[in-house]
Amino acid sequence: MLEDVLTSELAAQVRGAFDDDRDAQTFLLRLERYGEDLAESLQAVYGDWGGALQERLVEVLLHAFHARPADLRRLDEARLLRPDWLQRPEMVGYVAYADRFAGTLRGVGEHLDYLEGLGVKYLHLMPLLKPRAGENDGGYAVQDYRAVRPDLGTMDDLSALAQALRGRGISLVLDLVLNHVAREHEWAEKARAGDPKYRAYFHIFPDRRGPDAYEATLPEIFPDFAPGNFSWDEEARGWVWTTFNRYQWDLNWANPDVFLEFVDLILSLANRGVEVFRLDAVAFLWKRLGTDCQNQPEVHHLIRALRAAARIVAPAVAFKAEAIVAPSDLLHYLGRGVHHGKVSDMAYHNSLMVQLWSSLASRRTRLFEEALRAFPPKPTNTTWGLYVRCHDDIGWAVSDEDAARAGLSGAAHRHFLSDFYSGQFPGSFARGLVFQHNPATGDRRISGSAASLAGLEAALESGDAGRIEDAVGRLLLLHTVIFGFGGVPLLYMGDELALLNDSTFPEVPEHAPDNRWVHRPRMDWALAERARQEPFSPAGRVNAGLRHLVQVRRQLPHLHASIESQVLPSPDERTLLLRRDHPLGALVQVYNFSEETVMLPSYVLRDVLGDEAHDRLSGSVLRLDGPTVRLTGYRALWLTAGKSPA
Repeated sequence: MLEDVLTSELAAQVRGAFDDDRDAQTFLLRLERYGEDLAESLQAVYGDWGGALQERLVEVLLHAFHARPADLRRLDEARLLRPDWLQRPEMVGYVAYADRFAGTLRGVGEHLDYLEGLGVKYLHLMPLLKPRAGENDGGYAVQDYRAVRPDLGTMDDLSALAQALRGRGISLVLDLVLNHVAREHEWAEKARAGDPKYRAYFHIFPDRRGPDAYEATLPEIFPDFAPGNFSWDEEARGWVWTTFNRYQWDLNWANPDVFLEFVDLILSLANRGVEVFRLDAVAFLWKRLGTDCQNQPEVHHLIRALRAAARIVAPAVAFKAEAIVAPSDLLHYLGRGVHHGKVSDMAYHNSLMVQLWSSLASRRTRLFEEALRAFPPKPTNTTWGLYVRCHDDIGWAVSDEDAARAGLSGAAHRHFLSDFYSGQFPGSFARGLVFQHNPATGDRRISGSAASLAGLEAALESGDAGRIEDAVGRLLLLHTVIFGFGGVPLLYMGDELALLNDSTFPEVPEHAPDNRWVHRPRMDWALAERARQEPFSPAGRVNAGLRHLVQVRRQLPHLHASIESQVLPSPDERTLLLRRDHPLGALVQVYNFSEETVMLPSYVLRDVLGDEAHDRLSGSVLRLDGPTVRLTGYRALWLTAGKSPA
């Protein structure tokens, strides 16, 4: 009953806010459905679900519901009938900076044929809401959430692009920075001017006593160019919490006004056509003395409440958590316990990405197996974002416990990976750059494009056909794993063309201090055309290989993300074996992470599939009644039982 969620007086007001009975019933049914999630989480965080907070939130929800365009309301109904839309095998993502992809938002709209031809169903345009001028952490220092970067276009251009994408069955994904705003944001400007309402939006301390107490347990995120977690601001006359950079002010989510502001922002952008919100820096929202101020329980309550609010107005919308944290913490962002399946709809599988590069460098998969076995199952209504590379650096998130079970030293292996991918290890094929070396911890993260890290840059310089062949094989192997694991494979712009490192990045002054721009090149449209005309070039082979993966994947119901991939113990440590048990039968995936030919004992496949299997990737039939299966270097197999597709 509605009265179980709202006060009786407010429930009566809500019923009276509609002229159309059908709209009223829709809103009230959703409020009843998700109201319990709202009430429980807001009570847990703020100790309040009633009075002013309830009234103000309902007002925001009603306004956004009435403003929602008709075509988006239709999408809401379609998504309610197909709630697994993000989990389906046809979902393939593409990630790009709008300016580096096509100049402007209108320019992006002119390349929709290209995206549709790749099989893209999910387009993540990197930060495009108006950032501060100058240094802005790649757009993550937002000055205005209700405006687009002027050089990219306008909010109307964003709405038009979203509508054009929607017409082709492609969902628009945008970043929503939750942890902080730019120092120049209106809220921060009012705080600096002394407005007590807006000073309460931030963590501002009059002296170092508070910051010093917190710093005792806080890590440094960017020790090279942003040491510490607090910055003195002369205008504010205080020490401001600035986890990432001095110009990014952390928000005080203990203040319910901040929560209400973001409900309004999310719904406003949703009504512009944004379908998926990437919740940036979500792990950092709640501050608690004596902790690292990450992954606190209140964070999961806050996201659950935001999701419930979005579901009431715009159930077509989904949340993706940008939580690059340990596996034991990561599952909480998809929901555990009382939050099961009620927090984010999607999260990045950072561990899978790290293990891909680890196995490629070591030619060994034991650590990969141990890391996957240790991963708890996710809620069946959620999905993974799976990636080979992204806009960010690679941090070697290899746990000491996983390493020990694989017979390795975690610290030594992390050191090896940093050496290998920065090209310092003897025999390395990689061309990467060290990012944010922390001498105190020995941590060295890595920047570099997928192609350069996989060896293509060095191979092309050598002119060695065999090395080029291996590099292309590595790139396709990595992508085959993310296409087969179960989730949304995310293609980072240019990886479909094997773009190399951009050595010119320091020529842009605001990019020069941040070598992550080495793997954020501009789209090479001439190469995109040549890749189709020259199918035997490295770019042509990678492009054709990825297009083939998209086609095969969409025909395999076994890859629905509600199914978990499970490790099959491999008798050869160069290979990774994964099993997916679907009602239509098992799918077994085989990946050779070395350039060597492996003679894999057949019994491990025969025990699951019988004497004969169909390789969905090549279309060939494999006999499994012999002693071995021959796997050439970097070969991948997706096997189902029998001669023909199930």
